[in-house]
Amino acid sequence: MTSAPTPQRTTRPLDLMAPALVACDIDGTLINTGQPPTAAVCAAIERVRVAGHHVVLATGRSLIGALDAAVELGLDDVWLVASNGAVTAHLKGGGYQITDLHGIEPEQAVRVAVEAMPGIRVATEVVGVGYRVNIPFPDGELNGDQHSVGVLEELWAEPAPRLVIHGPAAFGLAPVLRAMRLTVIETRSDWLDVTPPRLSKATALEQVRAELGVESWDTAAIGDGQNDVEMFRWAARSVVMGHAPSHVQCYADRATGTIDDDGAAPALLSLLS
Repeated sequence: MTSAPTPQRTTRPLDLMAPALVACDIDGTLINTGQPPTAAVCAAIERVRVAGHHVVLATGRSLIGALDAAVELGLDDVWLVASNGAVTAHLKGGGYQITDLHGIEPEQAVRVAVEAMPGIRVATEVVGVGYRVNIPFPDGELNGDQHSVGVLEELWAEPAPRLVIHGPAAFGLAPVLRAMRLTVIETRSDWLDVTPPRLSKATALEQVRAELGVESWDTAAIGDGQNDVEMFRWAARSVVMGHAPSHVQCYADRATGTIDDDGAAPALLSLLS
């Protein structure tokens, strides 16, 4: 498979005299999944915020997972873009307000998945709580509570911002789901994130940018995954983690160290110079 061409971009320094919006992916960027954030990353985030800039967490995690990460990172009065752009919320004073929410009717996608691959795991997000699942997911794979449904119909009892499909060769379902005009991210060969059409981290971040009154040229993004590509395209400056796949790296302006190197810390600090 040939790599996507490197976009031709002209970057400009952030206006350090005005508030900038710095969008940060969580897993693989700020946090090594399953481990607490490091002191270096937390300190770098704090320095960016003390300088007057807005750090926005932009993640594929469900809202409950994004909230947990904000607490781990010591953040309050922070905007959260969750479920790959399907949910936007503002965390402040220990509580949160959902400002934007998009859902899909999951029935057709669920039926396609379980009929094509019997035994496959399917989860539909319950906002702020966790997921309904047909088969329990392994510990640590989903954020929040898991409610095992008694009958499959419970999975589509209400619209869901995010549908997760997990099982061997799950990626084989991606073309069928895209034909339903759903947004599909192939996170791993055995994992699909499915969200409403025409949504991404970038679409949600653009709304947050407008709400905060940040100029489009005062935006930056740091990430490491396929679901960060549209965010890189949206940002005036983009930094990719050193461990990211090459087909993701080519969309960013520059690379930093890996997650094991705390690569997000120098990337954040570089925005201040």
